[in-house]
Amino acid sequence: MSFEELKDNYRSLKKNEIEIMISRGCVCEDWERIKVVKKFLPERFKNVAFYGDIRLGLMDGRIESACGISRKCGIYNAALHNCIIENNVYIRNVSNYISNYIVKENVVIDGINTLEVSGKQTFGNGVEASVLNESGGRGVPIYDKLSSHEAYMLALYRNKNDLIDKLKAMIGSYCESVCSELGEIGSDVHISNCGNISNVKIGAHADIQGIVRLNNGTVNSSSSAPTTVGAGVIADDFIMASGCNITDGVIIEKCFIGQGTELSKQYSAQDSLFFANCGGFHGEACSIFAGPYTVTHHKSTLLIAGYYSFINAGSGSNQSNHMYKLGPLHQGILERGTKTTSNSYIVYPARIGAFTLVMGRHTAKSDTSDFPFSYLVEENDESALVPGVNIKSVGTIRDSKKWPRRDKRLGSKDDFLDNITFYLLSPYTVQKMLQGKILLEKLFKQAGTSTQKYYHNGVKITRASLLKGIEYYDLGIRRFVGNVLVSMLQKNGYSTVEELRAMFKTGDAEGCSQWIDMAGLIVPEKAVNKLIYDIETERITSLDEIKARFKEMHNNYSAYELAWMCERLEDELGKKSDEFSVDDIIRVVDEWIKAVEILDGMRCEDAMKEFSATAMVGFGIDGNEADKYKDFTEVRGNAESNKFILQLKERLELKKETAAALKKKLEAL
Repeated sequence: MSFEELKDNYRSLKKNEIEIMISRGCVCEDWERIKVVKKFLPERFKNVAFYGDIRLGLMDGRIESACGISRKCGIYNAALHNCIIENNVYIRNVSNYISNYIVKENVVIDGINTLEVSGKQTFGNGVEASVLNESGGRGVPIYDKLSSHEAYMLALYRNKNDLIDKLKAMIGSYCESVCSELGEIGSDVHISNCGNISNVKIGAHADIQGIVRLNNGTVNSSSSAPTTVGAGVIADDFIMASGCNITDGVIIEKCFIGQGTELSKQYSAQDSLFFANCGGFHGEACSIFAGPYTVTHHKSTLLIAGYYSFINAGSGSNQSNHMYKLGPLHQGILERGTKTTSNSYIVYPARIGAFTLVMGRHTAKSDTSDFPFSYLVEENDESALVPGVNIKSVGTIRDSKKWPRRDKRLGSKDDFLDNITFYLLSPYTVQKMLQGKILLEKLFKQAGTSTQKYYHNGVKITRASLLKGIEYYDLGIRRFVGNVLVSMLQKNGYSTVEELRAMFKTGDAEGCSQWIDMAGLIVPEKAVNKLIYDIETERITSLDEIKARFKEMHNNYSAYELAWMCERLEDELGKKSDEFSVDDIIRVVDEWIKAVEILDGMRCEDAMKEFSATAMVGFGIDGNEADKYKDFTEVRGNAESNKFILQLKERLELKKETAAALKKKLEAL
C-alpha cells in the first residue's frame, strides 16, 4: 500500500477540525499533508506532532484491556511521520516517534520509544544465517516461509551448485517482492512498554510487550496462530514464524524462529535456524541447524555448529568445532532422536546415529551413523558403542509417542511450514539397522571369534555388545517389516492367493532407494533427487511449487513405505512378489509377532526398573521401609497400575490376536 493508492479514500482536514486539534496540543508544519476519512473525529487526538504525509482513520471505538479498563481509541502524546493509521487504533506515549508505518485497525501501541522504517527494507528476509560453519560456506538466506526441508538443501547440499543457485534466486525474488519503504503493523496487534522497533514488519494479532530492541525482522502472526514477543527480548536480523513465543530476555541475531518454537529464560542464539516446536531455555546456540523438536533446557548447555532434530540436550552438553588451528571449521551431525546426558562433550567433526544416547566425553571424531538406537559412552578415555540397545528402552518409546502430542503449531495444517514424520521405526531408521547389522557381522567375521574388542569409525565395540547389537537390529527389522505387512493385510480385502499377491504391486512408488531424514521429513532419496532435478532444469521455478512437492512427499509416505516393505520381502525371500506363497506370508507374520513379544517384553522389563527398590531411594524420608514404599506409591504409583505399562501389555495382546486372525485367514486360502 502507498499514499497514492489511498487518494480516493481520504479528504483534507476542515478548518474547524484543525482548530480543535491545535486546541488539544497537536502541531503540524503543513496541515494539507494530513488526509482523513469522511467521519473524522479530531477530538480523539491530543499532543500529537505530525510530520510528512499522514493518513488518519476513524477513531470512534474503544479498546478493552484484559483487566477490564476501557479506553477511547485515538492518538495521545505521540509524533507521527509518513504514517497511515487505520480505524480504531489506540496510540499513546510514544517517547520518540513512529515513522513510515502502516498501522492496521484495532492496534494498540502504548508506551514505546521508537517505531521506524529507514529507507527500503526487506524486514529480515534475505538475511543469511551461517549455520553449521561459523566461518561461512553453508549460509542459509532466511525468509518468511522458510521450511526445514528447503533449509536442509541450502545448508547441506553445497555439492549441487545449480540447485543452490536456483533456490537462492527464488528466495531473492521473494525478498524483492516484500521490499518496501513502509513497514506494517497488522490488525489487532498489541505493543506496549517497548524500546526501539526499527525496520520490523509485524503480523496480525501479535503481542509484543517489554522488548528492549527489535531490528530488521519480521514477526509473522495471525488470528489463528498469534506470536508473542516478551520482556527483555533483543532481536536483530530475524524472522519469527507464526505461533512462536520469544520471551524473558532472549537475545537472537541472524536467526529464523519456526512455528510453535519457544525461546525463553535468557536464551541466546546467533546465526541459527530453529524449526517447528523447538525449545531453548537458559543456554546458548551458535551456528546451529535446529530441526523440529530440538530442545535444550539448561543454563550450562551450548549447542554449536551442529545439525539436530528431535534432540534433548542435557545440562552441560557441549561441543567443540575447532582445535585452535584454522578456526571453527568443523561441524557435527546428531541425527534424529539423539539425547545427550549431563556434561556430555563431543569434539567435531562427528556424526551420531539416530536415537543414540551420548554419555561422557568423546574426542575421537567418531561416525556412528550406521548404528541407530545405540549408547555412545566414555570408557577409559575411549568412545565405546553399544549398538542397538536403545531400541528396547522404554524412554525411546515414550519420546516417540510424546512428540505428536507436543505439537504446538497453531492454525490450519495447510499453513504449517514443516512436514514432520513422527514414526520411530521407518525405512530411514530400519535401512540403518540393516546396514548396521551387516557391518557388525562383517567385523565379527573379519576379526575372528576370539576377539573381545572391535574398532570402527573411531569407536570401540565389545564382543558382547556386538553380538547383542546383531540381535537387537534383527528384531527391529523384523518388527518393522511385519508392521507394514500386517497393516496392508488388515486394510485390504483378499480371498485368493492371486488377490493376495496383487497387494504387493506398488506401481511407481519409490521404495528400495536410500531414505533421507530431511529435517523432520522422512522420504526416499529417489523422490528428493527428482525434486532436485526439476529445480535444476527449471521444471519447478517457484517456492510454492517446492513446498507443494514436499507436501506431496509427506502425503505419499504410506505408499513409499509399502513399496519399501515389498521390495525388502522380495530381497529376503529371494523371489518376486507374484511368486509369494501363503507360507511365505505366514512365516513373516510369525517372525513379526515373535519380534513384537520379545521387544515389548524387554520394554516392560525396562519400565519395571522405575519401580525397583533402588528407584525408591530418597522416599519416606523420616520413616521405615513401609513408609518408603507408601510414600513412593503415593507419588509415583506402582507397576501394576502404571498407564504406560498397562497400555504396552494391552497392545501386545491385541497384536497377538491380530496375528492369529491373519494366520487363520491366510491358511484358508
